[in-house]
Amino acid sequence: MSALLASGLALTGCSGATGNARTDAAEASGDGTLRIGVLLDNTGDQSFLNAPQLAAVKLAVKEINAAGGHKGKPVELLPETISADTAAQAKALAAARADVVIGPTDSSHAAAAIDVLSKAKIAMISPATAAPGLSSYRSGGYYFRTAAADVAQASILVKLAKDGGAKTLAVLHEAGSYGKEVSVAVSAAAKSAGLGTPIDAEFPAGQAQQAATAAKAAAPDAVVLIARQGAQGAIAELNNAGLAGKKLVLSDGAVGQYGQGLGSHALDGARGVLPGTFPSAQFQAGLVGIDPGLKDMTFAAEAYDAVNLAAIAAAAAQDDAGTSIASRLIAVSGGTAGSGGAVAGEPADCHNYKECVDVLHAGKRPNYEGQSGPVSFDSNGDVTAAAYMVYTYGPDNTAKMTGSETARSGGS
Repeated sequence: MSALLASGLALTGCSGATGNARTDAAEASGDGTLRIGVLLDNTGDQSFLNAPQLAAVKLAVKEINAAGGHKGKPVELLPETISADTAAQAKALAAARADVVIGPTDSSHAAAAIDVLSKAKIAMISPATAAPGLSSYRSGGYYFRTAAADVAQASILVKLAKDGGAKTLAVLHEAGSYGKEVSVAVSAAAKSAGLGTPIDAEFPAGQAQQAATAAKAAAPDAVVLIARQGAQGAIAELNNAGLAGKKLVLSDGAVGQYGQGLGSHALDGARGVLPGTFPSAQFQAGLVGIDPGLKDMTFAAEAYDAVNLAAIAAAAAQDDAGTSIASRLIAVSGGTAGSGGAVAGEPADCHNYKECVDVLHAGKRPNYEGQSGPVSFDSNGDVTAAAYMVYTYGPDNTAKMTGSETARSGGS
C-alpha cells in the first residue's frame, strides 16, 4: 500500500500569475483543440506511481473522444516523459501548447510546476499532491487537486477512535511537516468530537521509545499514530509499552502490510486509513485494457477524474484555453464557491464526460461525481469531500479493507 508522498519544501513561493483564474471571469482565447499534458515526476522507488496515472489519463481521453471530443474535435494527449526535473517538464508542456496538465504526484515538486504553468496560464490538476501548504500557494488560481490534503484524514482518525469506544486518545507524530500538521488537525478534531487528548508527543523517525513511554503514562483509551518512515519502529515501541492492537489508529502514512516485521498480534484489531476509494471492477477492467501489465492502481481514480473535470470545464466554457478551464472547474465539480465562470442551471449529477455534456445540453449545471468520489472544489482548488478506505488488521499484522468513510470540509 502506498502512502501519499511527503512534501520536502516550505510552500511559500510566488508565481508570476496575477488575479485568480478560479473565480475571475474568462474570455474565450483557445485555438479550438483541447490539449492535455501529463507531468510524471516520480523516479526510483516511486516510479510505479507513473503507470496507473498514465493509464487513467489515456482511458479518460479515449472515452472523451468516443463521446465526440471537444467541440467535435479529438482531444489531444501530449507525449509523456518521466523526469524528476519538474520545471523542465512543465516548460516542455507549455511549449507544446498544453491547455491543462495532470500532475505532479510529489508535493515537493509542485511548486516548480505551479510557477511555470501558472505564468503560462495553463490549468493544472494534481491527482496526488497532499501537502497542506499547497492550499495557499500563490498559483494565480490555476492549481487544483483531486487528492485531499493530508489534514483531511484527521476527522476520520478521530471517528475511528471514538467508534471503538475511546473517550481519550494520545497522539504520537513523527517529526516533520506531515506529522506536525496532521497531529494539530487530529487534536482539533478530537476536541470537536468531545474526546480528551492528554498528550501529543513528537518523535524523530527511529526514536519513538520516549514518546511511547509518555503515551503509556497518559493511560489513553486509544493512540493515533501519525508517521511515515518511522511508523514500523513506532508501532514496535508502542507494543513494548503495552499499547497494541485495538488501541491503535494509524494515519495513511503508517498503514502497511507489516506481517512478520512486527511481533505476533501487534496490530490485531488496529485500524488505519488510506485515501481514495477501491476501484470498481469496470474501472479496473478499463485501466487494464489500456495497460495489460498494470499491477498497481494508486492515484488512477484521481487522475481519471482530473481529465474528465478539465474536459467538462472546457465544454461548459465552450473554449479550450487554460484560463477558461480554470474558471469553470469549481462549478462543474459541484463546488459552491463564487466563480466568475459560473455555469447556469440547476445542478445535476453526472459520472462521465458524456453524461456531463448531456447535462449541459439540457441547460443544467454538471455536478461531476467521479471514480474517486465527490470532488466539489473550493476556492483554494481543494476538494471539499475526501473519500477514505478503512483497513483493519488481523493477528498476522496484515490489513484488509473493511469499510469507507468520507471527510467533509465547509469549503469556501
